[in-house]
Amino acid sequence: MSLPASLHTSAQVRAMDRAAIETLGLAGYTLMQRAGEAALRCLRERWPAARRIAVVCGPGNNAGDGYVLARLARGAGCEVAVLAASAPERLRGDALQACNDWRAAGGAIDPFTAEALAAAEVVVDGLLGTGLSGAVREDLLRVIAAINTSRRPVLALDVPSGLDADRGLPLGEAVRAECTITFVALKTGLYLGEGPAYRGALCFDDLGVMGRLRDPPAARLERLVRAELEQALPRRARSANKGDFGQVLIVGGGPGMPGAARLAGEACLRVGAGRVTVAVAAQNVAAVIGARPELMSAPLTDPQTVRRLGARCDVIAIGPGLGQDTWARGALDAALGCGKPLVVDADALNLIAAAAPATRGEWILTPHPGEAARLLGVSSAQVQGDRLAALDALLGRYGGTIVLKGAGTLVGRAGAVPAVCEHGNPGMASPGMGDVLTGVVAGLLAQCRDPWRAARVGVLVHALAGDAAARGGERGLLAGDVIGELRRCVNF
Repeated sequence: MSLPASLHTSAQVRAMDRAAIETLGLAGYTLMQRAGEAALRCLRERWPAARRIAVVCGPGNNAGDGYVLARLARGAGCEVAVLAASAPERLRGDALQACNDWRAAGGAIDPFTAEALAAAEVVVDGLLGTGLSGAVREDLLRVIAAINTSRRPVLALDVPSGLDADRGLPLGEAVRAECTITFVALKTGLYLGEGPAYRGALCFDDLGVMGRLRDPPAARLERLVRAELEQALPRRARSANKGDFGQVLIVGGGPGMPGAARLAGEACLRVGAGRVTVAVAAQNVAAVIGARPELMSAPLTDPQTVRRLGARCDVIAIGPGLGQDTWARGALDAALGCGKPLVVDADALNLIAAAAPATRGEWILTPHPGEAARLLGVSSAQVQGDRLAALDALLGRYGGTIVLKGAGTLVGRAGAVPAVCEHGNPGMASPGMGDVLTGVVAGLLAQCRDPWRAARVGVLVHALAGDAAARGGERGLLAGDVIGELRRCVNF
């Protein structure tokens, strides 16, 4: 089953389970059987030659899914070892029924031992799933550690055991799965924080629930999808001219720092902006136009230069290489006073953080976790500990559209479901990547004139270009390599 765009919290998914039972008349055990069937299909598709399977079962309903899978796999001719990490007698309800059905089919249950994993070709994680509300118990931590050190591929059921299903953080330790099959709805924690690293590849089955619910809960988060590119960037008319695609002013490049503004300017051109002017310190003008003559460049001698240039543009992007001195402060104040849509990054964010908080509807702020921490007056660890909460806090304090950068970049605005980008790669953790994103977003904003759409599509295009550039390897990936892929990503 293809992945839906919407993501939900574990509490929302539990509510969907209840609604399926109470309003759709689906028995809990029916859902459990469907989960086991879907998991077996996923296992057979991913590891078609596997015949020896170890299913690790814990104390709750996640174990029930595991027992169903074990019974079905055994019936299909596989050699199945069920390893109980807690006493099966402690199971209740549907999980107990699944356990009894496994035994009735002739299946044995052995106590979990690390040594028993060695004979398996695939290990199935049915230990904890989404039911975890606090730190993993010490005895189960040892089981998780044994699974992770077994050097066997792991299929996790619903959520890798030990992973916070909402925030994507390991609660002490979590199973590192090669593949996860999740049920009913996608969980936010599979896309946030460290969730993607722990979940591996992702399979999904709604168990016949989502499409039948009359009033499903609103998504807590949604995936950015490629279909948005065409909506934001329709085919150009044959009679088009560069004036149709917007004029962008990029303000930055303080003394001795021409590179960041130049990267932003070239990225802006590469996604299709009609005309781009880069205003930098006078000593940097030659460096900017020498590297990319298609850019226009102006010496930023005083704040009046920003006002004059800003009056003729459609979008202002400010921050790349700006610095934080009096010269930079004056440039930022002038940009804020122009009344034009703004893309704000880097040093401009730090200047805003040092001043009294302001709320504006027409700006796009693009902080990385450190800048977000300064904007909120908290630590980077707090931002990363709950990125969705940090996004909400930034929106409450600063308004507009917020792009919280990092692995799993988030995009939000008040009144809209926030979005997460699942693309991108670790090679993009290199200098200048944020400057490229600033230029991409500004260039798209100049064309579509919609900050929400420009931010969403800009993040997606930037990440897709990063993935294309990383085909030759992530280590050593440069911002310029990503710029080289932008043109392909906005022409489809």
